[in-house]
Amino acid sequence: MSTLPELYIATDVEADGPIPGPYSMLSLGMAVVGRPDLEFYTELKPICEDYVPQALAVSGLDRDRLMREAPPAEEAMAAAAAWINGLRTIGRPVFLAGPAVFDGMFVHWYFMRFLGKSPFSASGAGIDLRSYWMGLTGSEWRDTRKSSIKRQLEITGVPHTHHALQDAHELAQVFEAVLKAGERMRAPDPSRTDAPSR
Repeated sequence: MSTLPELYIATDVEADGPIPGPYSMLSLGMAVVGRPDLEFYTELKPICEDYVPQALAVSGLDRDRLMREAPPAEEAMAAAAAWINGLRTIGRPVFLAGPAVFDGMFVHWYFMRFLGKSPFSASGAGIDLRSYWMGLTGSEWRDTRKSSIKRQLEITGVPHTHHALQDAHELAQVFEAVLKAGERMRAPDPSRTDAPSR
């Protein structure tokens, strides 16, 4: 078993619809938690003509420009896989998203559809920020939104911009803070003096 540490790969997707296949992933950003110098970004040529105008507007991307200039999906996903696999010299990549259902659905589908395999795992499994926070704190689901976590941990100056790379860095910073919060929760309380009862 590898003794290298896990590398949490914060991942964000911008898409022009709710599911892959009928709609397209337009951009993909990834950043390693705790290592802001390790990042990846690509835009992708749309794979179909259909799109949801509201979703496209959120992304801020120009489909016509992407059709002309962005790499095809197979090329973009090959570059993403090469970047992820290149990290294996320093750690074990683990997928992280928030929410993992939306971003993970697009990322796993695109890897399987265009490369036939995923550099993360055969099942597409990974860490979901909201589920992790719920398990760590016992919060209700409604209190696990990224904005709520940022507020509870007093994280400021880290906006959510709907640019895939910037939002991947946002997620990386939030999850790093979550991990540190977990360490504090598990640390013994030096003020406690639990002496054995007589």
